[in-house]
Amino acid sequence: MLKGLTVLILLTAGILGLTYFAAPKKNQQSLQPKVYWFIPDGMRAEPGLFNIYKWAEEGKLPNIKKMIDGGSYGYARPNFPSHTPTNFATLLTGTYPDVHGVNDGPMRAIGKPLDKVAIGGFSSVAKKVPPIWTTLEQAGMTVALLSIPGSTPPELQKGFTFRGRWGGWGADFHALNFETKGNLNQRILQGRGARLFYFGPELTQYPETKPADGWASSLAEGSFSPPLEMAMTGWGKTVYGLIIDSTDDSATNYDQIIFSFDKKEKIAQMKQGGQSDWLPIQLQWKVKDSSLNVDTRFNITVIKLDKDGFFRVRFFYNNLNKYVASPAEAADKLLEKTGPMVDFADNFPPQLIFYPEDKGVFLKEAQASLEWHKSAVKPLIKDFNSQIILHDIYTPNQMLTSRWWLGYIDPNSKRYNDVSDEERQKLWEEVMGMYQGLDKIIGEIIDNADKNTYIVLSSDHGAVPLDRSVYLNNLFAKKGWLKFTTDKQTGEPIIDWKNTKAMYLKMAHVYINPNGLVGDYQRAQGDEYEKLRDQVISVLSELQDENGVKPVVEIVKWENAKDYMRLAPDRVGDLVIANRPGYGWNEEMTDDLKLFDTPLIAGYKQAIKSDDVQGMWTPFMIMGPGIKKNNFLGDKPFELIDEYPTIMKALKQNIPDFVRGKAMDVFN
Repeated sequence: MLKGLTVLILLTAGILGLTYFAAPKKNQQSLQPKVYWFIPDGMRAEPGLFNIYKWAEEGKLPNIKKMIDGGSYGYARPNFPSHTPTNFATLLTGTYPDVHGVNDGPMRAIGKPLDKVAIGGFSSVAKKVPPIWTTLEQAGMTVALLSIPGSTPPELQKGFTFRGRWGGWGADFHALNFETKGNLNQRILQGRGARLFYFGPELTQYPETKPADGWASSLAEGSFSPPLEMAMTGWGKTVYGLIIDSTDDSATNYDQIIFSFDKKEKIAQMKQGGQSDWLPIQLQWKVKDSSLNVDTRFNITVIKLDKDGFFRVRFFYNNLNKYVASPAEAADKLLEKTGPMVDFADNFPPQLIFYPEDKGVFLKEAQASLEWHKSAVKPLIKDFNSQIILHDIYTPNQMLTSRWWLGYIDPNSKRYNDVSDEERQKLWEEVMGMYQGLDKIIGEIIDNADKNTYIVLSSDHGAVPLDRSVYLNNLFAKKGWLKFTTDKQTGEPIIDWKNTKAMYLKMAHVYINPNGLVGDYQRAQGDEYEKLRDQVISVLSELQDENGVKPVVEIVKWENAKDYMRLAPDRVGDLVIANRPGYGWNEEMTDDLKLFDTPLIAGYKQAIKSDDVQGMWTPFMIMGPGIKKNNFLGDKPFELIDEYPTIMKALKQNIPDFVRGKAMDVFN
């Protein structure tokens, strides 16, 4: 990987790099059909609660109103299992997972062990057919991709790829939280939820606090209680924190943290709620036995600081550098116009859900992400000579699946009445602020696009309230089909794969083998397998909560997954299961073997069949040359696969044979 990155940088710094930024001739530019496809992740839109078209008519979303007046618009619904990697692949190939292959995010595969992800759905190599950007590049068009899932490792040869999320490529520095170690109760509570996608690097760390030692007297002498220190190490770089009491009140009252790289020079000093400027830092990205030194920037937020010295601190790192861009020099060119990249708020799994103070930090990051993506529009259009721009922002998904909003504004949630009408109004204002931020990005696109540009707005899925987590692996453990122990320091499960016969793995799959699941996974056969599989089906079908509600709405055997769920059969479990809205499958295991609980997060979308669930629906809008104006496509949603051929028809391009969608009736 390191060698590949080095070669990439050398190539793009050479002859190729000289041509990427060349301005087209004006007469050529005026004749080129173009597309700016904006795809906010998790942008819910439906005729009922999240009626963005009504909001637009009311004046709340003026730029979406411009798209209504100038184009065609309606609703789309995601395909199962209703989450990002699957539905981005569907949008961008115009076909279903049984063809494009992206059934899930973390996919297992025949011949690979189940204890590791065999194929990452966010990686470009997961797709079995080419995406729209490859097809259009082969047709002679220049393409730019910003934050598009499934776009890395880069597939474009001549265009621009900026930070394709979670594709397993490049030096991608995720934000980190640091919190007082204490008795580790919080770490144990998080379990694998403290790691990126539950199995990657830690997103929250718990360093020890101890009496300060070795600090410059000019920094430490201002404390009226004995100063405390902690070392916060992320991505190969340690930042020291000095917790001081600046209040001369004869009581222990820690109220500020001083940050330093060497305990000698201060780089920032803040109280609770404070945020630093963007600060220079050199990080390390490890690649097997080697590492890259990456000069970048970060900012520090003191989320929480109690009088006794308990701290919770967040480091947010610039999300864009030359190792997550192709060509490499394109990163600096974009950053010159935008400043450090804030791609989206929080992380996955969410980390800003545990304390009331987390909500304010989320809102700051959300606003910063909306502003950054707005600032990126003009340079993408004006400076990179691209006919095709695909642009994603993840913040809508993060907000609607976080702890703080959807459960209290959607009447379908059991938490709806947990807040007053006044509190709910405030929450709606915050959600509307996010939608208005998206609307401003659309406005920037409209203002900078030329008359030959098709502007498209769509999304991959919506989100619905999550009331109950269902611990399927605890259920299997109760039945004796799953064996595990728990790491007492981290709360993470240690699975006995040899003696485990049935296990649920994200997002909708149950793996079954009466002889155990250790080693390279193969489909079991025979009477014992069918007997056990039928027993698992029976137990799942009978499962119900304390109110008698059954969370399982559909169970499909792997051999029927292609016909009934349009999934690639070589990348599914022995059973595929769909959950009732309001219920969500939880992969974790707990010592008490609980089957249900109320999660902190209040929104969800995975493993829900979206046919009649309006909260899962998304917008589709298109405006441009030859598009019908003020053309409402109706309240009935269409399939995501129809968007690709509609765009290809607008561009007058041939549609590949693998595409199953049909162009919509949007043309004059």
